[in-house]
Amino acid sequence: MTELIDMKALLAGVDIFTLSLWLSGALVVLILIGVRVAFATAFIGFLGLALFFMQKQGFERGLVTAMKLTGQIPHSKATTYAISLIPTFILIGYLAYYAGLTRTLFEVAKRWVGWLPGGMAVATVFATAGFAAVSGASVATSAVFSRIAIPEMLALGYDKRFAAGVVAAGGTLASLIPPSAILVIYAIIVEQSVGKLLLAGFVPGAVSALIYAGLITGMAAWKKDLGPPVRGFSWGQRFAALPGASPILFVVFIIIYSVYFGWATPTEAGALGAFVVLLMALRNGMRWGELKGALMESAKLTAMIFTMIWGVLIYVRFLGFADLPTAFADWISGFDQPAIVTLLLILGAYVVLGMFMDAIGMLILTLPVTFPAVVALNGGPDVTREMSALGMSGAEVGIWFGIIVVKMAELCLITPPIGLNCFVVAGVCSDAKMDIKVQDVFRGASPFFIADVVTVGVLIAFPQIVLWLPGLL
Repeated sequence: MTELIDMKALLAGVDIFTLSLWLSGALVVLILIGVRVAFATAFIGFLGLALFFMQKQGFERGLVTAMKLTGQIPHSKATTYAISLIPTFILIGYLAYYAGLTRTLFEVAKRWVGWLPGGMAVATVFATAGFAAVSGASVATSAVFSRIAIPEMLALGYDKRFAAGVVAAGGTLASLIPPSAILVIYAIIVEQSVGKLLLAGFVPGAVSALIYAGLITGMAAWKKDLGPPVRGFSWGQRFAALPGASPILFVVFIIIYSVYFGWATPTEAGALGAFVVLLMALRNGMRWGELKGALMESAKLTAMIFTMIWGVLIYVRFLGFADLPTAFADWISGFDQPAIVTLLLILGAYVVLGMFMDAIGMLILTLPVTFPAVVALNGGPDVTREMSALGMSGAEVGIWFGIIVVKMAELCLITPPIGLNCFVVAGVCSDAKMDIKVQDVFRGASPFFIADVVTVGVLIAFPQIVLWLPGLL
């Protein structure tokens, strides 16, 4: 068989760079027709590696080399220290839910900001931001607060689309506020500091929550029947609710300050945070069935994320052999226009991709190409701040772009037709017999797209919002 197939001669005239472009186009087609990102990227990556090595070594040896390389990638990445952080962050979120911390957070926020126009919606945003500080999954955050916040808002006469949209948008904050699984994925793919990225997400996450709150207050003040305020809580009742939020602050302290002061690595801090939340959940009466559910849900989500990372890294290895990221970076940096214009075009492409792909899949598929391009756009990895095109040093641009691109990924969670958070909210509402369809959720979440664009603009105009906290390390 191998004698009949002379792959070296057959592929001798094929340019591997051109082949990578065709295979990348085939990958996009596979994803658009519904093939899972993990399997599509793994298949295209293996096919590209096989053709690359067959061109140099012949059919049999090239196929064996590609198979060996493909098999080594999942093992090499699964055994890295940084990736072990992901399951602990996911577990923290599910354990916090079973510990009852979510309902406590919502009650505290309701008592303190419920008096504002749209106060219950503002409370939902702040509660989701608080839960995001002990969670790492946007989908889990949206599902939890769909059960807690939407029924209360509907009971007070809130517009159902508005209520559902607030929960879907509020859930996206878990992508940015540490501990964030998607920031860890970014750090792994582009080889940036996990600790600095986690610290970098804290202030932008708070800014994003405040912009959401301002949008809600303005909308509710302009249209009175959209979301009436909640009054009647005394100052004594407000202060009495604060101790219930102390466990959240304690876990945040463990994760953020242990990393900041160097008491623990991010992986150790995540494991310690999960242990503390487990103790809280057990103290609050969590039963074996609930613990089993938290562990199973964490395992399922972890397995999905790990599989996506493995598949994409096989594809990334092929791109490295084809030199596509470097070629794209040279092409981008060669544009005769201001760097900020090119950056906005790249971010605009993320908006379009986000309409058809989930957030994690979009990032791990595009970052191998876009990250080198942005670094080159800024002047290279070793450029000083004084000489850079974007006003940041080469070391800073990797951290800053991580926060920007994760914020862009949040748009994917609330934009049709794929917006996963909107489908989750609609699914929970359907199970709870609430008359809210997925179209209602998308319409309710649409104003928050504008808020996210404003947030991205602020972070681009003032990069020190991102860089200040990690710069203190």
